[in-house]
Amino acid sequence: MKKTLLALVVTNTLIITGCSTVPVESNSKSAALKSFSAPTQGRSNIYIYRTNSILGAALKKDIWVDNECIGESARGIFFYHEVQGNKKHSISTESEFSPNSLVIDMKPGSSYFIEQYMKPGLFVGGANLKQVSTEEGKKEVSLLSLAKKGNCSSK
Repeated sequence: MKKTLLALVVTNTLIITGCSTVPVESNSKSAALKSFSAPTQGRSNIYIYRTNSILGAALKKDIWVDNECIGESARGIFFYHEVQGNKKHSISTESEFSPNSLVIDMKPGSSYFIEQYMKPGLFVGGANLKQVSTEEGKKEVSLLSLAKKGNCSSK
């Protein structure tokens, strides 16, 4: 029993403190999106990011917008996605037992910032999403790298 518990604690510690990476876009493409330009007319911008937090650094978690794979997240990255305005959109992330989602009514011409954050789980860390202010989102995204879209583990 003690050995099983110890193995579980060691495994969770490694998962929580390890590191993982995903493919990233060029610095120039990342810098262009960090100018936070207005979206195409009638559309909305979505920036989904994960900070450089150590918690869950070894975990990669899929992100979906309206059931479309945006990509697999990792520590220190962001995704950019443009959607139709005047419509509700669902942003989801996989978690330990089931997906977690936000539904946001997006206005045309607006930018939305969604933070994906890791949380401790029973067997492996989970993920959740929260909408943050434009100011906070711009500040965080400006420190991160743009991830390549379309690589989800559960396509």
